[in-house]
Amino acid sequence: MAMAWRQIITNTKGAVSIPTQQAISTPGFSRFFSKSSSRYLVKVGIPEFLNGIGKGVEAHVAKLESEIGDFHKLLVTRTLKLKKLGIPCQQRKLILKYAHKYRLGLWRPRAEPVKAK
Repeated sequence: MAMAWRQIITNTKGAVSIPTQQAISTPGFSRFFSKSSSRYLVKVGIPEFLNGIGKGVEAHVAKLESEIGDFHKLLVTRTLKLKKLGIPCQQRKLILKYAHKYRLGLWRPRAEPVKAK
């Protein structure tokens, strides 16, 4: 039995192929990735970012724009700074969570506003 497995393994070592670029770019393969990003092409600032999060976080737009000012500074702001600005815990957690996702490229605010339920 072991001899049969050795023959199978040695005979198939040369038959293993690496997928070519044509195989990777086959139609239907893109369906596993995100949809077209035309809805997400929006210049992101602090108001767009907080409105994209929703859940009451957008109430702090004026406070964050006056104290932090720059969107990129908001992305690296820590929880203690947000706490000193008077932002409640749950909303701080949301801001930090979505800032982390935005830095990784996993989330962007939509161009059209999110409808409240």
